[in-house]
Amino acid sequence: MPGLEPLFAWAKPAISRPQDALVCGVHWELVRHGYRCLGTGDQPGPDERKSELLPAGWEANKEVYTLRYKSTDDAHELLLKAIMVEDSMILNVMDRGSQKVADVTLAVADYINPEHLDDFHKVYKNTEELRTRITSGIIAPLGAPTEKAKKEPESKKDLLQDDDPLRIPPRQPAGPRAPSWPSPMDPFAVGGDDLDPFGGRSGGMIVDPLRSGFRQPGIDPSSGIPGRLPPGAVPPGARFDPFSPLGAGRSGPDPDHLPPPGYDDMFM
Repeated sequence: MPGLEPLFAWAKPAISRPQDALVCGVHWELVRHGYRCLGTGDQPGPDERKSELLPAGWEANKEVYTLRYKSTDDAHELLLKAIMVEDSMILNVMDRGSQKVADVTLAVADYINPEHLDDFHKVYKNTEELRTRITSGIIAPLGAPTEKAKKEPESKKDLLQDDDPLRIPPRQPAGPRAPSWPSPMDPFAVGGDDLDPFGGRSGGMIVDPLRSGFRQPGIDPSSGIPGRLPPGAVPPGARFDPFSPLGAGRSGPDPDHLPPPGYDDMFM
């Protein structure tokens, strides 16, 4: 467990029994999860401060170790009692704020080598299992402190609006630019308005010569006609009958003056 070695070196003069070394390891695991020790005993003493070190006299009672902790965010205050029952240690931890209680029973011999109490590199064993037992048995049930509040990406109101299928999207603000309309030259657009009047499609029963599906030179009236119509004067899909030539470069006869197909067929 990273960081435990300097703590053990500092506390080694007070470690005389295997349970002392185990309490030292449990203490450091709480420190790793954002708790700091306030002192010993059930009640607070004068001039208490949060510390990563064990308080003076922490090992005085070899049968019951009593330590108090507070989280770095001040949201949790824990009362830890490590009670020796034969060769096992019962960790009883209570959150004084929520009154929640967590219990873990550890066999001292599973995690401490009693023959090497003065050697950090040999005194601890199964450290990963010890960390897992403390995390699952104490930290998870009582709640881990938070270093900083997580910022929510979106408010609940925004999420509800985005998920509402019946919400009408906001209209585009009015401006000097003409709205972005679909191309009027879609060859499959003819009759679209008749099939779906409310679908915003272009085309209808009366074919606009400028929207007949055949690309012709000229100017789309929906984008404005210089000197005659400003941009946006002709709505999208509107049936527009040109009232004057749309430029000298326009080829072919006026579509309005074209004779019907087969007009010279005597058998029609």
